[in-house]
Amino acid sequence: MRKLKLQVQVSIDGYMAGPGGAMDWLTFPWSDDLDAHVDALTEPVDCILLGRRLAEGFIPAWAAGPEGEDQASIDFMNDTPKVVVSDSLTESPWENATVAGGDLAETVRGLKERPGGDIITYGGSTLVRNLVAGELLDELHLFVNPVALGSGLPVFPDTGAHRRFRLVDTRPFDCGIVALHFEPRRS
Repeated sequence: MRKLKLQVQVSIDGYMAGPGGAMDWLTFPWSDDLDAHVDALTEPVDCILLGRRLAEGFIPAWAAGPEGEDQASIDFMNDTPKVVVSDSLTESPWENATVAGGDLAETVRGLKERPGGDIITYGGSTLVRNLVAGELLDELHLFVNPVALGSGLPVFPDTGAHRRFRLVDTRPFDCGIVALHFEPRRS
């Protein structure tokens, strides 16, 4: 069965975006060792899962070939099929993307049961919190940036329940980001 991986940039105090969705705190440029780590993480991936709001910026930005990105990364982001989670869209306005609405757990289960490689999600924040709350992720790859935000959009929702994870790996990179790889502990 395919795995669903989360790759998300996070502050040391657990936020994936600052107040109002601010992203001006991210560490850039990435170092070559982090780029190589991301390449290895995405090598088995053949599907990208996105929330609608993130897709609205993410898909057109990669289609335009963002400055500073190598052609292999641009090709991966554009050529990999995407599933956009949305209850407001009925069809995709983007090339190489389909829309999935309704029950998120059912959508994820359906994607995992299809043949193919792994699935990766980068967010957005509502999708990530719903995936965490629904215990739908198989791997969490948190790219911890050396900054504390104090408030913003948290990665982990306040569900009133404990979530336990197993640390698989940790790796510091030359740019100051530390990658934490966790897997959920299922009871």
